[in-house]
Amino acid sequence: MRNFLSIRDVTDLKSLVAQALRFKKDPYSERYLGQGKTLGLIFMNPSLRTRLSTQRAAYQLGMEVMVMNMNQDSWQLEFQDGTVMNKGTAEHVREAAAVISQYCDIIGIRTFAELQDREKDYQELILSKFVAYAQVPVISLESATLHPLQSLADIVTLTEHQTSKKPKVVVSWAPHPRALPQAVVNSFLQWARLWDCELLLTHPEGYELSDEFTSGVSVLHDQEKALEGADFVYTKNWSSYQQYGQVLKTDASWMINEKKMSLTNNGRFMHCLPLRRNVVATDRVVDNSLVIPQSKNRLYAAQAVLSEILKNG
Repeated sequence: MRNFLSIRDVTDLKSLVAQALRFKKDPYSERYLGQGKTLGLIFMNPSLRTRLSTQRAAYQLGMEVMVMNMNQDSWQLEFQDGTVMNKGTAEHVREAAAVISQYCDIIGIRTFAELQDREKDYQELILSKFVAYAQVPVISLESATLHPLQSLADIVTLTEHQTSKKPKVVVSWAPHPRALPQAVVNSFLQWARLWDCELLLTHPEGYELSDEFTSGVSVLHDQEKALEGADFVYTKNWSSYQQYGQVLKTDASWMINEKKMSLTNNGRFMHCLPLRRNVVATDRVVDNSLVIPQSKNRLYAAQAVLSEILKNG
């Protein structure tokens, strides 16, 4: 593995999940692997789990870590080539990525979708430019369209808690007062299709995702029917893909509650967090869910990826 940008960079999913679980049993088993190496974490957007889990993962491998919040700590970057930089941007990503590469052995970068121009977001301009001009491996800490570290942690969580050989996993849209990107659900569908499960997607009409991520996935617009017999219920809000970035409805009837969970096969509720209680799901559902174990697995997922890159990158 040179870079970690999506499931496409993973040659053996089962092996990567197994490595994460080994780190969970013995977090310091490779504590000297990253000695003398530095991880640079570059954030264009806020972060809680991603920053802390990736930073701790690096420490458990013996790495040093430098963190920069670009919108607060750095010059404003230009990402377009050929631009006459006589306005707001002061530094081009060509130099910025190359310079960071002089100080760091691996670069992690986090950026979100702007939800204004679908073509621009799905081109992954910021991430792709860092990959193009960095001279060291790059890890996606979430991008405009994908969140692979979250998805790896999700698959680790599913693997730990599955009680049948081929569990039913339902991905459900949930209401939210703000427009959110499609990155988490896009990414989860990519990864879950390669994990041995019965995968079902449910959402209101108008919230269809890109065919790139839903090809081969069964879709129902009846949430309660979809939830019947589910072993896992992964809930997430996303804004419209076709009417890009728009909130078409904030239908409270799509909130996950105890009655809906009773339709499942003693199903476990999952969410990537942060989660708006009593909007996405009720207090009781959240308090009896996998969201905290899921978050803990972010640490071991990041550690498995860093280990793989340090060994092979």
